Amino acid sequence: MIVRASLTAHLRPAALPAAQGVSASPTRGVPAGGYSTAHLGGVSSALAGGPSGARVVQRWRGGRDSYRPAGEVIRTADYEVAPIAEATAKAFVVEHHYSRSYPAARFRFGLFRGAALAGVAVFSHPCNDRVLTRTFDLPAADAVELGRFVLLDAVPGNGETWFLARCFAGLRGDVAGVVSFSDPVARSSAAGDVVFPGHIGTIYQAHNAAYLGRGTARTLRLLPDGRVLSARAIQKVRARERGWRYVAELLVAAGAAAPAQHEDLALWLARELPATTRTLRHAGNHRYAWAFSRALARRLDRLPYPKGRAE
Repeated sequence: MIVRASLTAHLRPAALPAAQGVSASPTRGVPAGGYSTAHLGGVSSALAGGPSGARVVQRWRGGRDSYRPAGEVIRTADYEVAPIAEATAKAFVVEHHYSRSYPAARFRFGLFRGAALAGVAVFSHPCNDRVLTRTFDLPAADAVELGRFVLLDAVPGNGETWFLARCFAGLRGDVAGVVSFSDPVARSSAAGDVVFPGHIGTIYQAHNAAYLGRGTARTLRLLPDGRVLSARAIQKVRARERGWRYVAELLVAAGAAAPAQHEDLALWLARELPATTRTLRHAGNHRYAWAFSRALARRLDRLPYPKGRAE
């Protein structure tokens, strides 16, 4: 059963105010290509060219991506946006998002068509407070990260922009701004199947986000299925922190020998990581932000938007 949170009324389009720099009006009549979007950073954005070279938008179901024409216009009368419970959001994201993971959520919104859940937006707290504080020069509790944004394949092409506007309107009064990242680096499984095509954040640009440049360059470790084994996860194993066994089980499933009961896990990682993961050099995610007041927006150091295809 789908559970909608009852802490606020359903966020119907006519009832939501506009966020600063974001149009909250329904997107009827948007010209073809005007709001094309796809999978964004934990999230989804527009693809300038899909598998056949046409301008398309990305969708997800069961962890697999698919594509719809970018010129489609969502019929807003058929949809509504409402806060949803943690369990509902987590189940949807883990089932449909390619990473099968879920962030530390603070706010969760669902996109509904009738009683059916067609999309989820999760606004979360990042692992490091500085992701928020260095962006807005505010306490970390006054901002959030758009951690997951997943729409099913039945949602028309420009559904992301309308859904995101509704979410932002629902956040006003609770936070001062939102940060998000777009990951432009495509990733494939060991078998060569593309599991994440990469994106430059077209939906963020369409929503007038401030582009703040690229994050820190780093080297990723990829599991055979193309998922990233994060540095934080690896550190959990090394230090036997809470959750380390789950990470170790991922490596064992990828072909690593199971660690002995009292084995030094740092030595185990040194031996098994090179045998079960691949490295990928990453130049850094694109960083975007939205401020919900004019005064805060003026303090953001905007840069020209990145263009072109994912890397």
